[in-house]
Amino acid sequence: MSYQGKSTDLGDGEVAALLFEYMPKIAAEHETDSLLVLMADLGRQIVQADRCSLWLIDEEKNELWTKVAHGVSELRIPLSAGFVGYSLKTGEPVLVDDAYRDARFDRRSDIKNGYHTTSVMTMPLESDGRVMGVFQAINKVGENVFFSEKDLERLKLISVYSAKTIESAIRAQKLECYAKQLERKAKELKSAHMELIRILGEVSEFRSQEVGDHIHRVAEISLKLAKYLGLPADQQELIYYAAPLHDLGKVGIADMILNKAGKLTPEEFSIMKRHSVIGRTLLRDSKTDLLCMASDIASAHHERWDGTGYPDKLKGEEIPLAARICAVADVLDALSSPRCYKPAWPEDRVKEEMKKSSGSHFQPELVDILMAHWDEFYSCYKPDGEFVKKNLLPPVK
Repeated sequence: MSYQGKSTDLGDGEVAALLFEYMPKIAAEHETDSLLVLMADLGRQIVQADRCSLWLIDEEKNELWTKVAHGVSELRIPLSAGFVGYSLKTGEPVLVDDAYRDARFDRRSDIKNGYHTTSVMTMPLESDGRVMGVFQAINKVGENVFFSEKDLERLKLISVYSAKTIESAIRAQKLECYAKQLERKAKELKSAHMELIRILGEVSEFRSQEVGDHIHRVAEISLKLAKYLGLPADQQELIYYAAPLHDLGKVGIADMILNKAGKLTPEEFSIMKRHSVIGRTLLRDSKTDLLCMASDIASAHHERWDGTGYPDKLKGEEIPLAARICAVADVLDALSSPRCYKPAWPEDRVKEEMKKSSGSHFQPELVDILMAHWDEFYSCYKPDGEFVKKNLLPPVK
């Protein structure tokens, strides 16, 4: 049966919504077979494909296998078969418009199943530096009959999460006879979810031209503020991993506004402010502590201590603490970094502006912490500054 998807490609906001819909289901699933079905269904919806499958290596039989539906026997193919075999061997993705015009295509599956393959994408599943399988999407549906480079990027995003999650499930099954199995599985799943959180944060910043490492600096600065404020270690960790999602709602803002070089008009600024509500909407139904905090941050990081912020004009301690912390980090980075509408401010001007905003924009205690440890906070903006690399955010120390 063919998948009857939407007639047009999904927007970034719809992709984010799908990811958040599937995350609790995937996190709750322990069986590899069921994870393959869930991941394939998620991939099929995100890239708008007729068929999607995750092929895993069976090292004992030297084959690739997959599960396409509950109650259906697993499918198996040789390690070298078709586009999947090519991606497995080379570690490279595949993006083709007409499979029958490509010498790598293995027609035997079409002949056996009475199917006709046209457009194809494959993406290696990599975990811990090795290829463990291949994610494949077949036949684009809707108005666009061919997969695009954007589809390939989205398949890569899903593949990163799939590889880590499936690897965690496989390891957990192998360790189920040992007392430490649950603890290890929890850590591995947490690592996979933290990676997805990081990727989702970058989704919100990807369309902005100048942001660079903005979300990583905001996470690092927020963590330092939380530490000096004396928050418990578990709250520090939540803030660290939730902060990168502060501007998730920007996925719903048009490029012409998001990347405008000059000052926004009142009408454009009104549209830009909607990103706080969009972010809250995407995250508000989450059940985990991490995503609940991310929802608070996305919604309220533009509120002001004096009650003149947006979107809800919250005042003082009505503003969630994590959002108050992230607001300081976000503004510090915005002033200290070049943006499409301004150059980076000099250090003394940034320091003076942050100090002047105490009690109006920011909670005074947070500004006091910032001033007391200014050289440490500002070090990442120095020519030789080091803060956080662009890969997976490290564990909280």
